[in-house]
Amino acid sequence: MADYYPYRIATRRGDLTLIWSPGEGDAPDELLIDDRGALLAFRDLETLREHCDRHGRELVQEGEGTLDLAAVRRWVEHPGLGPVPAGLLLDAWNFFEDLAHSLKSGPRLPSQGPVHDSAYEKVFGGDALEPTAGEGAWTEEETAAVRELLRAGLDLWEHAV
Repeated sequence: MADYYPYRIATRRGDLTLIWSPGEGDAPDELLIDDRGALLAFRDLETLREHCDRHGRELVQEGEGTLDLAAVRRWVEHPGLGPVPAGLLLDAWNFFEDLAHSLKSGPRLPSQGPVHDSAYEKVFGGDALEPTAGEGAWTEEETAAVRELLRAGLDLWEHAV
């Protein structure tokens, strides 16, 4: 039986909590959608719990994450406003990939190639945004590719909600 986790998304319009499920085997992780293909999103945890109970889904509430998409949007749209934690960008990247796998319609994420792979490895290491990272820092090309990907992810999110 699959595990289901609450995943809180902080946005400019308020928080929503989604239901995230890790993929089994080689299957991708996913966010749950309804029968019409719409993202299941809840304003409060109690309503989410009731939904899971009605549909026989066991909700696991350990280490509930919160992704601050407002901070991601600031970094994408206004890069000069200051740094953002590399972990936040990594979480957003992973979230947008899960969202893209889950939704049947809407804008798509850009194709990813070697530049994305290199940027992902660097941000996964945690130093990509540090000025002292040397060779571990993102190049201008990697930074632009990540911004493009996260911008597309934000567009997908807006479509989904």
